[in-house]
Amino acid sequence: MKLILLGAPGAGKGTQAETISKELGIPSISTGNILREAIKNGTPTGQKAKRLMDQGQLVPDDVILDIVRERVARADCQNGFILDGVPRTVAQAEGLERLGVCIDRVVSIEIEDAVIEQRMTGRRVCGVCGASYHVTANPPRQDGICDLCGGELVVRKDDKPETVRQRLTVYHNQTEALKGFYENLGKLRLVEGNQPIEAVHRDIMNALR
Repeated sequence: MKLILLGAPGAGKGTQAETISKELGIPSISTGNILREAIKNGTPTGQKAKRLMDQGQLVPDDVILDIVRERVARADCQNGFILDGVPRTVAQAEGLERLGVCIDRVVSIEIEDAVIEQRMTGRRVCGVCGASYHVTANPPRQDGICDLCGGELVVRKDDKPETVRQRLTVYHNQTEALKGFYENLGKLRLVEGNQPIEAVHRDIMNALR
């Protein structure tokens, strides 16, 4: 099973990718992780990406796609893989097709912006040990204090309301068009994301059949 997970930031793609990876025995591949790995391993494409990043430039599509192609060619991807965070645009999706990276299913986790904002702006992280909480879904025993180490809980920059709204705007403007691209190929499946994690997982597995 060669799978792409789509969805807005905070829709739960990472959580679902981890669960599906364990259940199907296929690797979950995120753009950030493979970029870091390629740079660490010193591959030619990784070196190119590092030069660009060191100069403060965005890594262009052709470099991202080359790193994905290198990664999915490895032995652990023989039975399939999950792509999380790539492609981000229709141009990247077309590039994957040209490179022969064939995808079986594309699952979009559907969730309203208001719910995403509530989820992400409610997150709190311990500034000392990194433990994660949520003001309503998983609150600490004492407001603003980490249960594990007593450290102060902080709001990450990524979880501030203005940042969340900006990330959602980018998603709608750039990434949401991928749904139409893959729908035209007959590969798109939609799954309701505003339900318990186990229910989302069940619906994704049903969509893969």
